[in-house]
Amino acid sequence: MVLPPLSASSGAVLDLPSFGLSRVITEWGLSPVPFVVTAWAVGLYVWGVVSLRRRGDRWPVGRTVSFVVLGMGAFYFATSSGLAAYDTTLVSVHMVQHMILAMVVPLALALGAPVTLALRTLPATPRRWLLVVLHSRVAKVLSFPPLTLALYLVSPWALYFSGWYEASLRSDYVHEMMHLHLVLVGALFFWPLMGIDPVPGRVAYPFRLLLAMLTLPFHAFLGITIMGQTDLLGGTWYPDLHAGPMGSWLPDPHDDQHLAGGILWGSGDLVGLVFFGVLFTQWVRSSMKEAAREDRRLDLLEARERTAAEHHHS
Repeated sequence: MVLPPLSASSGAVLDLPSFGLSRVITEWGLSPVPFVVTAWAVGLYVWGVVSLRRRGDRWPVGRTVSFVVLGMGAFYFATSSGLAAYDTTLVSVHMVQHMILAMVVPLALALGAPVTLALRTLPATPRRWLLVVLHSRVAKVLSFPPLTLALYLVSPWALYFSGWYEASLRSDYVHEMMHLHLVLVGALFFWPLMGIDPVPGRVAYPFRLLLAMLTLPFHAFLGITIMGQTDLLGGTWYPDLHAGPMGSWLPDPHDDQHLAGGILWGSGDLVGLVFFGVLFTQWVRSSMKEAAREDRRLDLLEARERTAAEHHHS
């Protein structure tokens, strides 16, 4: 007799209907942690934008859309939609969720520049606390580019090739903490590279592009490794599900794991290339602005020299 899984996150042991794309939209749930995190983050950000507008200052609409809609919207979608309902049932669904949390959400949040917004709207005392945190040694260490790159590259290997992933399948707490961990590690890596917020760890554009390029082969290598694994991720979790009420429609665990590796490979390269493109565009714009400033400086210097020469001759 095969025992069912000990416990499950997001309702994995329930008799869920056969998975399809429509289930991503119809199988929504209300998980406390994602709801509270999303509500607080969106509420504070919108409060900051409204505060700026009330005093007559402008805030780019694109930044608000990036943070609220793309960033926190993607976070809530990944952790509360049908992706969350099936993320412990199908490893391929989990992998889609993983890539959204680890890459899409951190990039979108960084483009929203929430630190800049906070520095412009917080009262004096909280603003001073934030500046202390930003200039602290801990912040400088955690945003040190080689360290953040190492954390970003090592975390998925530690997740999938240790007992951590199976623990996340069997424990609601570990499951939710894994979601937050993916976002946090992604933010530590991507936030300084975007260079919009005044956070420690920002480096010159050539080094930013180099770091972005280093992530591309990493996702491909990890995805291919997972596709070629004979051992199943999560131990006996997925085979045990086949013995339950969902066994009639669940795909073969090895086939689903092969699909998951392909999703990691393909989506990682796609988002990585988009990130590379954003960085390159920022670099070009920064260079053009620097060239314009240098032209103005030279024009001003030339005008001063001409005026001085005219006064000298007169």
